[in-house]
Amino acid sequence: MENEAIVQSAALILGLSAISASVAMLPAVATGISEGLAAGKAAEAVARQPEAKGEITSTMLVGCALTETSGIYGFIIALLLLFVNPFFTAFESFVATLK
Repeated sequence: MENEAIVQSAALILGLSAISASVAMLPAVATGISEGLAAGKAAEAVARQPEAKGEITSTMLVGCALTETSGIYGFIIALLLLFVNPFFTAFESFVATLK
């Protein structure tokens, strides 16, 4: 009976880690939307003022680079939760102390 509880706890930890990893990928969706909006607004600005093309483009690229970091951070956290999984490692060491 004790082994079933341990297996169920391990399954719960792995399942919640997968859900957490999917939630951690939400910044990637927001990053894609915001970069698309920024590129569209930059194209509109260049269409209105072609002489300011260089300044508009450089400002847009800096903004997109800063926006991309949140997507990269979310991706790294999702990878850590899926493959390194510190919660499951701590759980395994706890179970080892019980035996």
